[in-house]
Amino acid sequence: MTTELRRLRNYINGEFRDAADGRTIEVVNPATGEVYATSPLSGQADVDAAMEAAAAAFPAWRDSTPAERQRALLKIADAFEERANDLIAAEVQNTGKPVALTASEEIPPMVDQIRFFAGAARMLEGRSAGEYMEGMTSIVRREPVGVCAQVAPWNYPMMMAVWKFAPALAAGNTVVLKPSDTTPASTVLMAEIIGQILPKGVFNVVCGDRETGKAMVEHPTPAMASITGSVRAGMQVAESAAKDVKRVHLELGGKAPVVVFEDLDSAAIDKAAEDISVAGFFNAGQDCTAATRVLVHESIHDEFVAALAKAASGTKTGQPDDEDVLYGPLNNANQLKQVTGFIDRLPAHAKVQAGGHRVGDKGYFYAPTVVSGLKQDDEIIQNEVFGPVITVQSFTDEAQALEYANGVEYALASSVWTKDHARAMRMSKSLDFGCVWINTHIPLVAEMPHGGFKKSGYGKDLSGYGFEDYTRIKHVMTSLG
Repeated sequence: MTTELRRLRNYINGEFRDAADGRTIEVVNPATGEVYATSPLSGQADVDAAMEAAAAAFPAWRDSTPAERQRALLKIADAFEERANDLIAAEVQNTGKPVALTASEEIPPMVDQIRFFAGAARMLEGRSAGEYMEGMTSIVRREPVGVCAQVAPWNYPMMMAVWKFAPALAAGNTVVLKPSDTTPASTVLMAEIIGQILPKGVFNVVCGDRETGKAMVEHPTPAMASITGSVRAGMQVAESAAKDVKRVHLELGGKAPVVVFEDLDSAAIDKAAEDISVAGFFNAGQDCTAATRVLVHESIHDEFVAALAKAASGTKTGQPDDEDVLYGPLNNANQLKQVTGFIDRLPAHAKVQAGGHRVGDKGYFYAPTVVSGLKQDDEIIQNEVFGPVITVQSFTDEAQALEYANGVEYALASSVWTKDHARAMRMSKSLDFGCVWINTHIPLVAEMPHGGFKKSGYGKDLSGYGFEDYTRIKHVMTSLG
């Protein structure tokens, strides 16, 4: 007996549609490795239709009052809460994540983030009027940029969609959003929910592959392209957008250093190892901010590695309905191959302290892994693994810790673990990363910006800074004569 596959569709101008040419992509549940749905493989005609709809809807949405946009976003947040179980079910099929953690760690912050940007909609302002030249009054208008082409990743399909559309809509922009080709289900469901609230054309979803995303970025209509993804993808987007000088917002890879100093006693070492293991293995390490590159002072190196290996051995991966697991599978077969390749290619001086192998033969599960004995120029130190793998290096002093921490091409997130406040402040000043946590790693709040430097991209998600990224500034000067 053949199980009928779910049929996911694009959402364009207020209606669900197949791809214009009928092409589809098979969608796989990573917890089982089995196909459960098809989604459109959208082409130029579909992108054209979505951009036309967004452009047509923009003037009215731009001219809506901040209070109207706020009310709409608050309704979306309420609707997401009401449909939480449906969203969780879609996301679990998308990603294989644990049901309990998706319910507790994703739905509440998503709803909170939408409500934050609903409030931000009413804080859109320029400078107060002033006379900076005799006989002239100047004002600054802060306006929406226009149509936004947005591409979301597969590691947090729901939450990253919220990070994209919420600030854009709050500022008065219209949106064409593309989910990853491996995780379209929850985004399509979001379109169903949002479509009951927003005017048609304001929010559009186009499913497809890399070529679909490229067509969106290269399309002449959008004023802005926003992507969360790999460094390679970000560079391609920036190159494509440069052809017509589009504004670009890039949140790319990470290689977060976790710097552990010698002033931690044994109890603090155990606590730090436990906290860092959670921050490294959560979501199978498929997080640009994951605590996956530990730098520990040589005097406590061996004790810390033992504690971290113990924490890894006590961490469980498994099926979504198992409430005892911290994380689910890697997202797809290619990602499993990538993570496995890093471990298979480890240099002779590296030592696998825990894990280092696939778990089971169904789905794309990988064991929580700790690798020690590594050097700064090793491949696994310099490149993003994006899996449940924590590496450990030792350092001799603060200067070397900084040299190692900053000695990668990524610059998204970092953390410092010490009881010395002055040292923590020195490190937070000198670490070349968009976020520095002290004695913790990975908490995010809607009010604070998230974004990196160097090859981790530019632009901010969340916060008032992220909101401003979706606006443009206009100077208006009037003569008083």
